[in-house]
Formats: sequence, structure tokens, C-alpha cells
Amino acid sequence: MTAIHPTPGKVPLGGRAAVAALRRNRVDHVVTVPDWVQLSMHAQLAQGTDGIRLLNVCSENQCVTLGAGLTLGGRRPMLVMQNQGLYNCINTLRAVCMDAHIPLVFMVGQFGREYTNLGQDPRQSRRTMVRILEPVLETLGLPFWRVDSADDLDQIEEAYATAQQRRTAALLLVGTPMTWN
Repeated sequence: MTAIHPTPGKVPLGGRAAVAALRRNRVDHVVTVPDWVQLSMHAQLAQGTDGIRLLNVCSENQCVTLGAGLTLGGRRPMLVMQNQGLYNCINTLRAVCMDAHIPLVFMVGQFGREYTNLGQDPRQSRRTMVRILEPVLETLGLPFWRVDSADDLDQIEEAYATAQQRRTAALLLVGTPMTWN
């Protein structure tokens, strides 16, 4: 498999590095509808050796509500899905995070992003689901960060802090397929 370098001079985003960043940020559960963009992270978590419990669910709405229950129970979940799934659960996200003020952090894979758009502004993508994601989040008033390389994983800490401070959802947009290292 050829390594994808979306941003010159930056370390490619790998599944192991992502899991290590989750551990550093005390994530204890990953609740997910598995996402192709983040497949190597899923594979790493599925081994069960990282101390993070992987919970696969049937729908993104279930992902949000289970994540809310874990949060209310004192856990620190990360919700992982793809962009299409996020669109699917916007009403549940609104009810749980924006109206009930339950802070949740999401890692959302930019499924369908063209390789020619990697390292570029996703708003310039030819694919609607990629192009409109950031404007939709801005319209909802939700904070988000682009995660395009391993260097961007430090933003997980900021996402958790922001979600707690604002008592809402905070989203990490994974813009490139994770490598298998």
C-alpha cells in the first residue's frame, strides 16, 4: 500500500498513532459505526490490547445516545463515524449535545474525499458530502478541527476541553485515510 502524504512535511495519520492519542487523552470507550477512512484505527482497537473498549453499534443515532449514556455515567467516550453517518444523526446530536448539553467528541471520517483534494480545502471537493460538512457544522455552531496528519492528533485534547466548556459536541474531521502503521 502506498503511503498517502496529504500535507507535505507532515507525518501521515496512522491507526496506531490515533489509538495512542486516544489513550493519552484518557478515552475509555470508542463507540462506532465503523468508518472506512479510520479502518486501521478500528483494526488496532479490535485487538483489545489498548485498554479502550470498542463498541460497534447499528446506527449513528445509537452511537450518539450510547455515548451520552457513557458520558453521564462518568466515562470518556469517543464517537467514531463517517460524514454520511453524521448527516444521518444530526437531529439526535442536536437533542443530546445542543439541547441537553451533553458534551461529546466525534471523529468523523471524510468518506468520499478525492485523493486530488487531500491536503487541499475540503470545501473545494467535488463531492457534496465532503464539501458541505464544515459549512453545516458552522451553521449549527459546532466547533471542529481538521485532522489530516499525525501532527493534528494533539487537537483531541482541545476538542475534549471545548466540548466540556461549551457543553456540546466537538468534532475532529479526519480528512485522509489512516495508514496501517
